[in-house]
Amino acid sequence: MRTDELMDMTNGVPKVITPATHAVLDYITAGTFIAMGFALLGRNRRAAGLAFANGAAVLGLSLMTDYPGGVFKTVSFRTHGAVDMLQAGMSAMGPALLGFASEPEAQMFHAQAAVEAAVVAATDWNNSEAQRLAA
Repeated sequence: MRTDELMDMTNGVPKVITPATHAVLDYITAGTFIAMGFALLGRNRRAAGLAFANGAAVLGLSLMTDYPGGVFKTVSFRTHGAVDMLQAGMSAMGPALLGFASEPEAQMFHAQAAVEAAVVAATDWNNSEAQRLAA
């Protein structure tokens, strides 16, 4: 499936999140995951590892995206959206794959995946702000 086809799957949801707002949300998400990783180190190392992996993934993608706040700008904003959906899946399925789905820590990952899906659906992936930066 092409990136533009993936983005079209969110039709019907108001596109209220601009690239700049999306960037802020991404950096907050990365920081939250990293902080969560440190908080979980003493009680659930698998959950801590998943939190660090999610934080690193979100931070790395954010640094490489061609939106306000991106540093290296090698990934298009629309491609970023497709990767966001993969990251949400990693957050949602990670607790089951790592064997802690029935533990309380799993709920943090499930909640983040739901929030990520909502952000993807509400982001204006065709916003001219990101297209100007890519040019």
